[in-house]
Amino acid sequence: MNRQPLIALTADFEDPLGQAAPLPGAFSAYPYYALRTNYAGSLAQAGGVPLMLPHLPGQVQRYADMIDGLVVTGGDFDIPPALYGQGDQHSSVITKPLRTEFEWALTEAVLRQNKPVLGICAGEQLLAVIFKGGSLIQHIPDEVPNALTHKQSERHLSAHSVDIVPNTLLHRLVGCNQMQVNSHHHQAVQRVAGGLIVNAIAPDGVIEGVEHPDYRFCLGVQWHPEFAITPSDKAIIQGFVRACAETA
Repeated sequence: MNRQPLIALTADFEDPLGQAAPLPGAFSAYPYYALRTNYAGSLAQAGGVPLMLPHLPGQVQRYADMIDGLVVTGGDFDIPPALYGQGDQHSSVITKPLRTEFEWALTEAVLRQNKPVLGICAGEQLLAVIFKGGSLIQHIPDEVPNALTHKQSERHLSAHSVDIVPNTLLHRLVGCNQMQVNSHHHQAVQRVAGGLIVNAIAPDGVIEGVEHPDYRFCLGVQWHPEFAITPSDKAIIQGFVRACAETA
C-alpha cells in the first residue's frame, strides 16, 4: 500500500422544507446532508480515509478522478421505478431524484475507471438497475409469497441468514457458504442483467447480493456490513478497502 486509500461515501439528503410536517429529530429546518457514523468508522478501522460527498452532479468526474473507491450508501428512499422500466409506482415508494441522479452518474464514472465500488442496501439496488435490463421488486410483502420480515428496526442485530453463492467475489471475501445478516429494506433486486450476477439469496428467495465479475471490485449487498454484526461483515469491508488500496 503506497498510502491509505481515499474512499468516497455518498450522503443521504433530507429536505424539511419539502415535508408536509416537520421531520422528527431533524438536524435542521433547512435541507441537509446526513450519514450514520459507522459508515465512515468501519472504513477508517479497515485502513481507509472516508470522505462524504454532497450531491453535486457537476462535480462527478472530478470526484471519480480523485477517489480510490466508492461506497454507495443506503437510506430510507427508493429508486424511481421509471428508471428500470416500470410505469406504475407502488404507494410505499419514496424517491429522492437528485440523490439517485448523482449516485447513478458517480457510480458509472467510477466503474469506467475500474475503481472499486461497494453498494450497500439501496446502493446494491442501484447497482442492479444501472446495468441495462436490471429491475427491482417495489414492495416485497406484495410480491414475495411467505416473505421474511426484511424491514427490522434494530439493525445492530441479525435478522436472517443468506446463502452465499460459491465461486463469487463475495464468497472469496467471507469464506463461508452462509452468514447471518441484518435487514432493513422493503424493496429488493428482481432481475439482474448486463453481466451482473447474484451472489447471495435469503431463505425466502429474495436476492441479497450482486456483483459484476468483469470489474476489479463491483459488489452490492442488501444488508449493512458497516454494523459489523459478524466477522463476515468485517471481511467485506476489509476486502473492499484492500481493493481500494491497490488503486491508491
